[in-house]
Amino acid sequence: MNVFLAQQADRIDVPAIDYAAILPMLIILGAACIGVLFEAFLPKHQRWPGQVVLTLLAIAAAGVALGAYVGDSPARGVTTLSGTLSIDKPALFLWGTLLALALGAVLLIADRSIEPGGAFVAQAGIAPGTVQDRAQVGSTGMQTEVFPLALFALGGMMAFCSANDLLTMFIALEVLSLPLYLMCGLARRRRLLSQEAAVKYFLLGAFASAFFLYGLALLYGYAGSVKLADIANATAGTDRSDTLLFAGLGLLMVGLLFKGSVGPFHTWTPDVYQGAPTPVTAFMAACTKVAAFGGMLRVLAVAFESTSWEWRGVLWGVAIISMVIGAVLGLTQTDVKRMIAYSSIAHAGFLLVGTMALTEDGLSGTLFYLLAYGFTTLAAFGVISLVRDSSGEATHLSAWAGLAKRSPLLAAVFTFLLLALAGIPLTSGFVGKFVVFSAALSDGMAPLVVIALVFSAVAAFFYLRVVVLMYFSEPAPDGPTVSVPGAFTTAAITLGVAVTLLLGVLPAFALNWAGAGGFALS
Repeated sequence: MNVFLAQQADRIDVPAIDYAAILPMLIILGAACIGVLFEAFLPKHQRWPGQVVLTLLAIAAAGVALGAYVGDSPARGVTTLSGTLSIDKPALFLWGTLLALALGAVLLIADRSIEPGGAFVAQAGIAPGTVQDRAQVGSTGMQTEVFPLALFALGGMMAFCSANDLLTMFIALEVLSLPLYLMCGLARRRRLLSQEAAVKYFLLGAFASAFFLYGLALLYGYAGSVKLADIANATAGTDRSDTLLFAGLGLLMVGLLFKGSVGPFHTWTPDVYQGAPTPVTAFMAACTKVAAFGGMLRVLAVAFESTSWEWRGVLWGVAIISMVIGAVLGLTQTDVKRMIAYSSIAHAGFLLVGTMALTEDGLSGTLFYLLAYGFTTLAAFGVISLVRDSSGEATHLSAWAGLAKRSPLLAAVFTFLLLALAGIPLTSGFVGKFVVFSAALSDGMAPLVVIALVFSAVAAFFYLRVVVLMYFSEPAPDGPTVSVPGAFTTAAITLGVAVTLLLGVLPAFALNWAGAGGFALS
């Protein structure tokens, strides 16, 4: 028996693993597992400081490992873990973006100065509206499981945007999605709204995952493989029917567009953004969009570039629909978080314009846009968490009337962020739109760029409406107060504002890094 096992072992090809390339992701997932052990073995009063230190150290260590690898990384990238992960220049840029955004999001999650005990419920099993629910609002405890959940989601995002085959991408999609479903239902206040958001996100996310998996199955039937390079080879030269190919691509894109909040696959976005705890909303709005469009860029550029003539027209229509929904319905919103949600749908349409331009400029422009949008949105939700009344966050627009008279600094910061979302010069939003639209123009999509510019102007109206409301309206006598942010929230907002300004004034470094190389095609 031993001789037989030894002979079999000699025949097994052990896959080569480039540990240096995947070390940042291993650090994040390893820290998430350690965080679970913290929950099991640490006393309650030690969990919050332990989880905060562990999470911040993990993100910092992953960033250091990433920085050490970037300088020596191969120009054409590497594939590792039996070809399931492709660590190339776009993946490294996306990983750096995700780690930086996750750092700001974790700072918002960890803050307990604005709301006693933090934004998260003390015990997740408490039923909304009960005596226990009302009592936990004033307690200082919080559900610290949110930290390992955030790390698991971050690890899934890193795997998702570097996946080299569709099966790995599906597994990464579930790893990033399941923690987010849970995190959405953990709000300390407005528990019913939060749980409703979690259920909607879970149900619609399950449908989107099913579409993705069905599309994967059809593409496997077409190409005989789930690897992106094999699918590309099958599309380049084959006499098989294209029915499976385009049916599979269509279903696959439904799952990807859902994660990216692209209309008309956006229906979860406004309710989930409004109902989830604001730090979780910031995490989703910034990081999930980066992961979704990172995966979308890889799938379209690596597997389906040769068939772009067939699918580009459909994505034109999707991009226009997303812009229309985001810009027009955003005008009707009376809740600040829902307004930012519709803003994200409009921005998803703009990002899709760059994604369709399968050129070096299109790739670098879209990556830069993701970086710029992520930091601006992160800081915006940090500001939203500071305007409060007796029931918690005051997100109705009427509560923001005359905010400049109550807190000139906060109003000025929020104005700057809204102008960045609108794409005003000297902000990262302007540079992001400029490089994306320039790439689309160079790739022959002038009509789509004109439409995008029109809806950019429409969307600017509801940003400016909030600015006018803050500066030219009188505050209500019993209006909300502006909380003094703690060190964590201050750091997160400062980080977002600083990057938004820096990328608007000196974007060359980020643009050069984003354009350092293309996807690995093996």
